[in-house]
Amino acid sequence: MERIQNLLESTKLNWNVRTETTQTESGIILPNIALVREDTNEILGVHSTNYVPYQNEQLMELLDRVSNYTGLDIHRGGMFGGGKKVFIQLKSNDLRLGNDRIEGFVTGVNSFDGTTSLAFGNSNLTISCQNTFFAAYKNLEKVRHTKNMVHRVDEICRGIDGIVQEEQQMFDTIKKMSETRFSQETKDRVIKSLFDIDMDIQLVNYHNEDGLSTNVKNKLSRMYIDMSGELQEKGDNVWGLFSGVTKYTTHSLSKDDNTENKMFGAYGNRERKIFKELSVLV
Repeated sequence: MERIQNLLESTKLNWNVRTETTQTESGIILPNIALVREDTNEILGVHSTNYVPYQNEQLMELLDRVSNYTGLDIHRGGMFGGGKKVFIQLKSNDLRLGNDRIEGFVTGVNSFDGTTSLAFGNSNLTISCQNTFFAAYKNLEKVRHTKNMVHRVDEICRGIDGIVQEEQQMFDTIKKMSETRFSQETKDRVIKSLFDIDMDIQLVNYHNEDGLSTNVKNKLSRMYIDMSGELQEKGDNVWGLFSGVTKYTTHSLSKDDNTENKMFGAYGNRERKIFKELSVLV
C-alpha cells in the first residue's frame, strides 16, 4: 500500500472522487449523480446513478499489478481538465535511430467526465527534441468500469502485449521512413492535412493566398520553421517530414491545445492520419 501511495503522490494523482446527488433549483432530486473531486470540490462529471467511479488508487493498484506481470515500469502520470481525465504511462520499447532515441510507452487513460472508459494505447517520445506522438489512441484496448477490475489483470495484460507488438511494428516503419525520400507534393499534402486546408490551394506563395485566414498563415509560418529544423537535423526523409509535424504540435501549439489535443482532439487525429498515409510510401 505504501508503494501505491508513493506512486500516486509522484504522479499527483493522490486524490479521490465522491458521488453526490443532483437536484433542480427547486429541490427536485434528479436521476443522476455528480462526481466531485474531494480535494478541490470541483465537479468532474455527471452520470447515471448506476455509474461506478474507478478511483485513482484503484487504477494505480491495477497498473502496478500489470507492471509486475509485464515487466513494464510505471514511468509517469498526469491529468487534464483538473482531473476530468487522468493518464499513467508504462515504459515499453526504445528505438535507436542514428544519434537519436525514441522512447515507447503504453499509456493508460481513465476519465471521470465520461469521455472515455479505461483504455490503453501506445505513445512515443523522441528524446533529442522531446516531440510526442500518441500513435494509437483510437485503437486503445477499452475496458469497462467494474468493481472487480483488478481481477481482470490477465485480460488487460494480453491487450497490452498486443499493443507492445504493434509498437514494435511501428518502430520498424519509422526506420524505413528514415531511409525514404519524399516529394514536394507529399510535403504540401502533409501540411494541408495538418491544418485542414483545401488540397486545391497552392502553398508556394501562401502569404498572398486569399483562401487562407491570417491565423492559418501565421500557423504555416511557424510550421515551416519547425519542419525545416527537423529536416535539417534528421535529413530529407519521410521521418524528418513527420517529425516536423510532431515538433509543431508538441511545441508550437498553445498549452491548451497541446497534449490533451494530441491524445483526444483534432490534431491527434490528423497526426495519426498523416502517419498512416506516409507509412504507405515506405
